[in-house]
Amino acid sequence: MTLENLLELDQSRKNIDQVVALIVGQPKLFEQLWQIFLRDQEPLSRRAAWAIDIMNEKYPFILQTHIDQLMEVIQGFRHDGMRRHSLRIIESHHITPANIEKLTDICFRWLEDNTMPVAVKMYSIKILERIAGEEPEIIRELIDIIEIQMNEATPGFKNIGLKTIRRLQKSIKPDYIR
Repeated sequence: MTLENLLELDQSRKNIDQVVALIVGQPKLFEQLWQIFLRDQEPLSRRAAWAIDIMNEKYPFILQTHIDQLMEVIQGFRHDGMRRHSLRIIESHHITPANIEKLTDICFRWLEDNTMPVAVKMYSIKILERIAGEEPEIIRELIDIIEIQMNEATPGFKNIGLKTIRRLQKSIKPDYIR
């Protein structure tokens, strides 16, 4: 059975765990899984993204050399599941200075987009908060956008939003200190 056949079987955690176990047992298959992911074809790419996301939790070093490529393709993904898994993967890795501007732009656009699902917005917030640690000039804009989004947000978004705003406000230097 090929990797694609295994991904086609069904969309269950058990099946995805089998894919992960196969890749762990045969690491050379990871590149094949990565290529399926990059195709952005439903449902195989989304299932591959799920497997890669789970692998990233357990073996983040496997993805270390693929993060820059992920940064190149992320904004082209058509399915929300692909965006969600990609942001979750990126969130757990170091963001290089070369990728900060691009990722900041993507995350702000997705955070402001009313058609984006909550999970995509919440991972965008997490990434932007990390970037704000290195680029404090985005803090006020991030707080403003979160506050605007909270008007019509789900309880989960409000929870993450409020906690993020509190942390960000602690890091703002008063104008008279600058």
